[in-house]
Amino acid sequence: MIIHFTKMQGLGNDFVVINACSGLRLSAPQIRLIADRHFGVGCDQVLVVAPARDPAADFRYRIFNADGSEAGACGNGARCFARYVYEQGLSDKRDIILETLGGLIHTHLCKDEQVRVDMGQPHFAPGEIPFIATAEAPTYRLDTANGEYEISALSIGNPHAVVLVEDIDRTAVDLIGPLIGEHERFPEGVNVGFMECRDRSHLRLRVYERGAGETLACGSGACAAMIAARRREQVDSECTVTLPGGSLQIQWPGEGHSVMMTGPAVFVFEGTMTL
Repeated sequence: MIIHFTKMQGLGNDFVVINACSGLRLSAPQIRLIADRHFGVGCDQVLVVAPARDPAADFRYRIFNADGSEAGACGNGARCFARYVYEQGLSDKRDIILETLGGLIHTHLCKDEQVRVDMGQPHFAPGEIPFIATAEAPTYRLDTANGEYEISALSIGNPHAVVLVEDIDRTAVDLIGPLIGEHERFPEGVNVGFMECRDRSHLRLRVYERGAGETLACGSGACAAMIAARRREQVDSECTVTLPGGSLQIQWPGEGHSVMMTGPAVFVFEGTMTL
């Protein structure tokens, strides 16, 4: 089977985008092969365009991690997905609604080639993350083989744990990330963000993503970090989140409101691959 694909990236978080509106189905081993950086195209995640099942959506947006597992949301991917369907002529709308496992995502293609994404409202109840806790709390203590960590836990379409650190450059992300990411209190695993607060309008962030490891950027992770910092009263309602791959603008007035994320979506190349 020969598939056509487009390689895209948002702040270095890279994706292989595939149009499956004709009914194409990919297995987990095929996803892993496509994502493999030595034997396949190589990417953090494979994004699949499929017909919407929800009448309120324009497309079904499916997100597969490099290990073949399916994710509920990806903010950087949503920007790339929206620009892909517009540039490929699959839609002539600049406001595109995407159906995901985590719910509907509203996207807007800005005139400066930036894409704004309404990520929806965050969820903090442990059962909605999911996270094992006796009651909802602003932060939680998590015991690991490397000691105890204080985390914020929330869902913004997919689960996130955010750890406040003094210096992300000196943080052992590759060591701590898997310990929290695969912790038994997160039954579906969790994306782990390591956040450094520079001032009330600027955060620095590194993210260890479930199924992918540390990536250059994570859109939903940037949203989760800003939310966690805002609940700690460390940032204002709009701030810049700088990741290794670049910066995103995140807006969140507070509980009861949606999170807005704005950033780039870039085409890299197109090609075909034999599976």
